[in-house]
Amino acid sequence: MQVEALDHVNIMTGDLDGTCRYYCDLLGLDRRNGPEPLPAEDVQWLYDAGDRPILHINSLGSMRLYDREIKDGPTGAIHHVALRCQGFDRVAQRLETRGADFHVNLVESIGLRQIFTHDPNGVLLELNFFENA
Repeated sequence: MQVEALDHVNIMTGDLDGTCRYYCDLLGLDRRNGPEPLPAEDVQWLYDAGDRPILHINSLGSMRLYDREIKDGPTGAIHHVALRCQGFDRVAQRLETRGADFHVNLVESIGLRQIFTHDPNGVLLELNFFENA
């Protein structure tokens, strides 16, 4: 057995539309309804430019195949979600325009610039931009 890639991240939220708008506007993701029988008002999928589902956004009241207690807000043992991105200047400008709090980090030894910011649900995002990517 080997892991091929991270498949997606699921975010439970009290504001489905606002969370989807945040990620689509900031990262240019494409919003789509989840597969049937999941209702669109409870479940949305956000796809990248390569047509890969990156984020699975659920309302707090949505049906779950594996049920457990869900609390709105910062998410327990998960510290952050890291996404490999392109367009550092564009994303930084979008965050500045929103008045969002974010931190930039540079890891010169590997040609990496990072943006750390929180989504509307308190999820910490690490957005990674490699110079040669």
